[in-house]
Amino acid sequence: MSLSNIWVVVEPSNGTLTTTSLELLSHARNFSATVSAITWGDDATALSQEAGEFGATTLYDVGPLNGALPGVPVAAAIAALIASQGAPDAILIPTSYDGRDVAGRLSARLDRPVLTNVTGLSDEGGLVTEHPGFGGSQTVKARFTGEGPGIIVVRAKSFVVEPTEGLAATVVAAPAGDTGTAGAATITTSHVEERTGPKLEEAAVVVSGGRGLGEAGKYALIEEAAKLLGGAAGASRAIVDAGWVPYSHQVGQTGKTVKPTVYIACGISGATQHMVGMKGSKNIVAINKDADAPIFQIADFGIVGDVHKVLPALIEALKARG
Repeated sequence: MSLSNIWVVVEPSNGTLTTTSLELLSHARNFSATVSAITWGDDATALSQEAGEFGATTLYDVGPLNGALPGVPVAAAIAALIASQGAPDAILIPTSYDGRDVAGRLSARLDRPVLTNVTGLSDEGGLVTEHPGFGGSQTVKARFTGEGPGIIVVRAKSFVVEPTEGLAATVVAAPAGDTGTAGAATITTSHVEERTGPKLEEAAVVVSGGRGLGEAGKYALIEEAAKLLGGAAGASRAIVDAGWVPYSHQVGQTGKTVKPTVYIACGISGATQHMVGMKGSKNIVAINKDADAPIFQIADFGIVGDVHKVLPALIEALKARG
């Protein structure tokens, strides 16, 4: 281990840490003997056991946000921590809305660059990051050469969640930091999207639809099949851009990364932009009437046929199975 200290921004969600946060903690242990976590909310003590179980020895608590978006107070607290006790070798941050906000504001405060869209990390005499480029057809490597800390924003599903037998992390109050005028902004209203079944990025089964469905109304077949399989419904960028389904359903380089046990691609040709987001799935099933569609190159099972005939037959078979 050539690094002495890595900090990980870990996001609370309904009394626990997000899966991506646990991925980053797990992977950070491979590079540094000391891993510290930074979180916020009403009860960091309740999260300390989970943080410690996945590798953190210290959990810095920013505290309640009192209606503020996390970006401003969290970035300010991290900057204050660095000013008081020195910079870590690297700061790992999840690629989420809040995570990207923290990274951008921290970059401005520290006058340090950010490496984003990271899907791999290795120790090559220093931390080296991997980024998909050219629609995922190439992998680009990068590293920080200037003064630290390296601010690294990592995509979900890039690493494996691996718990240890570690003790609960020691909770330490993070300094408040100067939030300036931006700290006066507060959330006045929030809306939670209604959904049933598992989250797309956490589902064991994902059924996704593409332009081959022909029209927006046919997406109901995708949702029905996903429900019968106890999974989540996904979509290609093409039908999201066409307005058929919300962006929250998009799988791909500019959408969500999924790694389910089973991924069923229905009417999706297999553009590299889409395949970047799902090629890590354990079993890929492709349904497409074009036998030369690129999706078949990575599929474990392929059905060359009309999705409008195959999907209804699959749905009927699932219903019959009960």
